[in-house]
Amino acid sequence: MAAVCVLFFLALALAAAGRSEAALVEHTFVVSQMKMHHLCNDTLVTVVNGQLPGPAIQVTEGDSLLVHVVNKSPTGLTIHWHGVKQLLNCWADGPGMITQCPIQPNKNFTYRFNVVGQEGTLWWHAHVGFLRATIHGALIIRPRSGPNSYPFPKPDKEIPIVLGEWWDVDLVHLEDRVENRIYEDWPLSPTINGMLGDLSNCSGVIEENYVLNVERGKKYLLRIVHAAVHEEYNLKIAGHNFTVVAVDANYVKPYTTDTIVIASGETVDAFFIADAPPGKYYMVAQAVQSPEPSPQIPVLVSRGIVSYDPSEGSSGDDTPIVAPELPDQHDATPSFYFRGNLTSLLPQPVPTNVDDHILIAIDVGDICLYAGSPNCMVSKLNNISFELPTMMSLLQGHYYNNMSSSVSKLQELPSKPPVVEFGHSPTSKATVVRRVRHNATVEIVFQNPYSSDLISNTNPMHLHGHDFFILGQGLGRYDAVKDAQAYNLVDPPTRSTALVPIYGWMAIRFVANNPGVWFLHCHMEKHVSSGMALALVVENGHTLETTLPLPPADYPSCDNQNSRVADE
Repeated sequence: MAAVCVLFFLALALAAAGRSEAALVEHTFVVSQMKMHHLCNDTLVTVVNGQLPGPAIQVTEGDSLLVHVVNKSPTGLTIHWHGVKQLLNCWADGPGMITQCPIQPNKNFTYRFNVVGQEGTLWWHAHVGFLRATIHGALIIRPRSGPNSYPFPKPDKEIPIVLGEWWDVDLVHLEDRVENRIYEDWPLSPTINGMLGDLSNCSGVIEENYVLNVERGKKYLLRIVHAAVHEEYNLKIAGHNFTVVAVDANYVKPYTTDTIVIASGETVDAFFIADAPPGKYYMVAQAVQSPEPSPQIPVLVSRGIVSYDPSEGSSGDDTPIVAPELPDQHDATPSFYFRGNLTSLLPQPVPTNVDDHILIAIDVGDICLYAGSPNCMVSKLNNISFELPTMMSLLQGHYYNNMSSSVSKLQELPSKPPVVEFGHSPTSKATVVRRVRHNATVEIVFQNPYSSDLISNTNPMHLHGHDFFILGQGLGRYDAVKDAQAYNLVDPPTRSTALVPIYGWMAIRFVANNPGVWFLHCHMEKHVSSGMALALVVENGHTLETTLPLPPADYPSCDNQNSRVADE
């Protein structure tokens, strides 16, 4: 009832602001299992409405969303609305055991939230273990004033492009293996809109390509979602360039490139014009891999096809398909420069007085689960490996002021790592939180291991409930004096996921204006499952309008839960 009242009064507020056309958009997600056949095997997968990717949700800025989740699968699960700010609505954010307990088998739950002040491409996904590998879809937010109000030429067509991965395994079993520090499993192939592509075959049976049919001279807006659970990807279309116009539902100054580099959790909106000679051109998604001594993975590449209308020239079945030249799979340079070239189209003032400075060292460490265990490696932030509560969600514990009773060990994240050398520091396990007061300006510098003889990866760090300014990135060890002087305080890009470069650092800044408990974590599933996470606790303000409201009446109970919990 409280949530319905909130929606009602927000609708009144929108009407008062001249937005009486705001709509209530309603969807039903039926989660169930089905068999899919790829690479000679039938695999049982968990999907929404029998689709992979799941249904794309399309709304207009200012709309309210009701999504009824009906869980007919054998596993408890939640849905996270990735990038949606959820102002004063942390209860609907979705990460299992952070803001809610999983929706149990044969149970229902309705997510209610408003999409206000955001335009562009976001997405939704399961937020329990590896289930997001098959439970995900696009969330497209169009301007209230219609497509003619885009800050770029109106496209002739908009196309969602969802990058995923095909895992020929039981995803719950895969989560069990990661929880036991077994990291040897990898996907068989990337996917483009659910298709593995013609580089994947078994016994001579070649997998289908995703095909995008185009007309010469037309402008296409690709709404690209990285829904895969692991690697960063290079995306190229042979013979064509992209013009990037938005990232994470925030407009950027148009940036032309032949390669889009996108990490897990990120979205990119980019134009391409069908201006090549008529024919067929491969669209290629290539995984970027960290060099040794990081563990090496199989080469992961998938191909779709951009096909011109056959009536315009050579584009028949026997037409040779043009392939793009790809970067080396170990080359992180394209990613570093792609991100460095992004600036805000509509820059907002960057707060200059910082209340809370935090340096977070991203690393791995040894912590044995039991005597004699050969699998002791965990991920950690400032020497603490995150573990989830089991009795109640952190948000529920915070709301009722008994958070410590829901966990075995609660620990505050220190403002800097207790030791400065990577690879040699002690590691502890705890439910790690960082408390900040309402409206505090927070600056976080993420530091990856910076020596080439240590394991270092790119890490896409995602913050729930807030966007943030990306002030700068660099290679090597962060220098608080020199590097801060080079921050972009004029037009920094605004995102909800920031990729920390391999052997380098990334600085972000935001105002903690959204009361609740917000997950901050790496979006690579093996990393977050093994502890690369923390919970940001934003305290209430001093007014009713800055205070977290009551939980919804149908808030899922943790009684008899059977699921893996929030790991992405």
